[in-house]
Amino acid sequence: MAAAVFKLIPTTQQYDWGKVGLSSKVAQYASACKLPGFHLDENKPYAELWMGTHVSSPSRLPDAQTLSEHLVAHPELIGKRVVERFRNAGATQGNLPFLFKVLAIEKALSIQTHPDKAMAETLHRERPDVYKDANHKPEMALALTPFQAMCGFLPLPRIAAYLSAVPEFAALVPPAIRERFLAIASSADQTGPATKAALKDVFAAVMTADPSLFQPQLEKLVRRYEAGGVDVVEADVRDLVVRLHTQFPGDIGVFCAFVLNHLTLAPGEAIFLAAGEPHAYVSGDIVECMATSDNVIRAGLTPKLRDVPNLIAGLTYTSAPASTHVVQPRAFDGAPHSTLYDPPIPEFAVVRVALPAGQEERHPAVDGPSIAIVTEGAGAVTWGEAEGRGQRLDVREGEVFFVGAGTAIRLVAGGGGSGQLVIHRAFVEVA
Repeated sequence: MAAAVFKLIPTTQQYDWGKVGLSSKVAQYASACKLPGFHLDENKPYAELWMGTHVSSPSRLPDAQTLSEHLVAHPELIGKRVVERFRNAGATQGNLPFLFKVLAIEKALSIQTHPDKAMAETLHRERPDVYKDANHKPEMALALTPFQAMCGFLPLPRIAAYLSAVPEFAALVPPAIRERFLAIASSADQTGPATKAALKDVFAAVMTADPSLFQPQLEKLVRRYEAGGVDVVEADVRDLVVRLHTQFPGDIGVFCAFVLNHLTLAPGEAIFLAAGEPHAYVSGDIVECMATSDNVIRAGLTPKLRDVPNLIAGLTYTSAPASTHVVQPRAFDGAPHSTLYDPPIPEFAVVRVALPAGQEERHPAVDGPSIAIVTEGAGAVTWGEAEGRGQRLDVREGEVFFVGAGTAIRLVAGGGGSGQLVIHRAFVEVA
């Protein structure tokens, strides 16, 4: 019988937007756990740590077998109900329905969205070199450090205020489109198809503006901001605009500061982004969980391929305050030191455990697989005591472990001066 709990070897990714050296949580975790094959370079960025079965960068067991290979041989670790529910997502080939990551962001990620399932299938069929799988990619970001992001469209009155107060932004939108949007933004009903159409027209006008138009306007805007010429209406986006322009000079994506919500999360706070929601992570370290996919449609703030037509076509054009994206956590099955973040999709949920030194926490069996990472401290995970075959696995910061379906565990924080034990655990369970 295969062990129900075992360590995994994750992978790291070095993208230019990542934090450099040990300022990155990715590098901190890889160094702390002495990740095999990892050699720290204090001058290089460390952007992502991947934990899962995605073919682009699969996790492995200590014997070098990929996690998916091991799960094919031991399907009971995924669980019968999860295999049946996610059969079309490759569960019978050992693929988990979620991908778990740590991101360390120094430079803003692209203005992007992720396709829904139908759009993902079309994009993968038409451009498999770019869109490498046919799955959707709803995702949740949970802050490890103070984290800034742009997410979802601002309420229409706020966009209207920017159009009226920021001439450089207004110059990108043809007068007829601008006037129609301003009229709808001041109306009592902002929920119908006309509202979405007006928002789409404004966004499309901005994102398809010719460089000969938007680049002089952007330069003019930044010069005005740097000289202190800021209207009270635009004061809340001044620093963001300057930051984005510094990182991506002359990029149309900078103007997204006037159409997308901008929020800052404290450690332990989370946001969820469904398919078709525009967003860009700006700075900070996060744990991120998503449906198993690497499909990203980009349109700004990136040196990578931009697919503006598909981004414009694939958005929901839902306008709402940033708070609508914030995940409201709740207690996890009576465990006092564990908090559950459960977004409205079936592929995953995440539990954050913050266990004081010397204490323990019991998690009941979950009817599906889990991947967990120790993000602070050291301790142990035990299982099998109820069956009279108790086993123990010592874990420390940066280490990743798998918990098989139907396995109840006990988490034990180290004593003495080791401090609290913090673990982030992603799992799937079929309701």
